[in-house]
Amino acid sequence: MAAPSPAVPRFTVIIVNYNSGARLRRCLEALAAQTRPADEIIIVDNGSSDDSLAPARMNIVEVQVIEAGENLGFAVANNRAAAKASGDWLAFLNPDAYPLTDWLREVEAALHKYPHYDAFGSLQIDANAPDRLDGAGDVFHGSGAPYRGHFGWPVDAAPADGECFSPCAAAAIYRKTTFEKLGGFEESFFCYCEDIDLGYRLRLAGGRALQLRDARVLHEGSGVAGRHSTFSMYYGHRNRIWTFLRNTPAPILLLSVPYHLCADLILFAQCLISGRAGVFARAMRDAIAGAPQHWVARKRIQATRKTSVASIAAALTWSPVALWRRRADIRPVREGTDDA
Repeated sequence: MAAPSPAVPRFTVIIVNYNSGARLRRCLEALAAQTRPADEIIIVDNGSSDDSLAPARMNIVEVQVIEAGENLGFAVANNRAAAKASGDWLAFLNPDAYPLTDWLREVEAALHKYPHYDAFGSLQIDANAPDRLDGAGDVFHGSGAPYRGHFGWPVDAAPADGECFSPCAAAAIYRKTTFEKLGGFEESFFCYCEDIDLGYRLRLAGGRALQLRDARVLHEGSGVAGRHSTFSMYYGHRNRIWTFLRNTPAPILLLSVPYHLCADLILFAQCLISGRAGVFARAMRDAIAGAPQHWVARKRIQATRKTSVASIAAALTWSPVALWRRRADIRPVREGTDDA
């Protein structure tokens, strides 16, 4: 699926802002300090009611601002910015993600070193505990549960460059032509899991993603929405069901249903203990209600699949220990594509 990269690629950094407070300023200051500057920065403001957009007007770094006037959600806002982007590569960056000074330089080097890849993930370091990782590539477990690899692990445990199932969109880089062919982020998701859904569709289409060790960002991790907020729990649980339903080839889907139901029971028990069973139940109810819409999408996605069922099964993570420990699943770098 990959196309040749330009000798001097252009990067458009896209940031979706919604009441981010001082985080957006810190993010823009980090972009201003890049040793390899972005060629274009687009901020979509989703109707913020605080003054978080003010730093974008202060010439910290040159930006374009799209004022949506309402909260469009993460997926729609990113798609709107991507449609206006002039870059060859789209660098999606959360306002609570603060790239280290050589972030884009490391990404640019990777484009030349690994020309067969369509997407790249950044190493995420916990902004509040810089000796700990916030994520080293997204993992999709065979039970249908996505997670950020190596979450909470020591920074010294960061894996070398290698294939990940999907890059986390807190700091992910996609070839623009590939992003457009895939149809961008799934807008019905609103927020959460749209990145792993996109990464899954990329793999189904024969493309792959690479996780980079040296392209690094500090990340607060749901710094705006709250990691354990009702908002993040609802959309996270609802959308993981849709991601599993839309993308998983039928033989794997049928075989993994018992595994999936077992994972749901464990998650429900955890929510029951924490007093959040109601949020979980609402997410499951709405996931089922929206299933017919995503079943239609599933037929389209599977009809255009280029990657074999065996390759998809091999790309999933099946170990329950890996899920429990949030272990990253980074595979060796390969040439070519998964068209098979």
